[in-house]
Amino acid sequence: MIDFGLDKIALIGAVALIVIGPEKLPKVARTVGHLFGKAQRYVADVKAEVNRSIELDELKKMKSQFEDAARGVGQTVRDEVDSARGSFDKDWRDATAGLGHDGDHSQPATGSGWDPLAPPAPSYSPPRKNWRLKRSAVPQWYKQRNGVRAKAQSGAARVARFRPPGFRPGR
Repeated sequence: MIDFGLDKIALIGAVALIVIGPEKLPKVARTVGHLFGKAQRYVADVKAEVNRSIELDELKKMKSQFEDAARGVGQTVRDEVDSARGSFDKDWRDATAGLGHDGDHSQPATGSGWDPLAPPAPSYSPPRKNWRLKRSAVPQWYKQRNGVRAKAQSGAARVARFRPPGFRPGR
């Protein structure tokens, strides 16, 4: 920024005292101080915004590098799995060639038939009997043990429930 020494500030103060006058000088100095503070805050905000944008650009570059590395690792794993599957299929065909099985069981896993590595298909189970009823995640015995209200009561009903026996209001 601008380099102000003590002698320059004294000279500016003396000229301001002569030009503005001693009555208005404190008010003008206060206004100049406020404006200078606002300018400093504005410059600090701009610097912070520039730093944030630079950091954001660096993070985006790092993200793209990590994504590229992950894609490379994924492709390498996929290639290794494919080569292992190919060698397994070849060994499987060689091992089952002399057994004389007919049908889909002697075909390789990459064909349109049976895949020995595929998970079994899920079986159908009919829905529960009362599927429209809301099920709670907290068991009923836990609610009863810890005093969780299961049914809504009015305030008067709660007061009547916990009123000591033989108590009559109004006496």
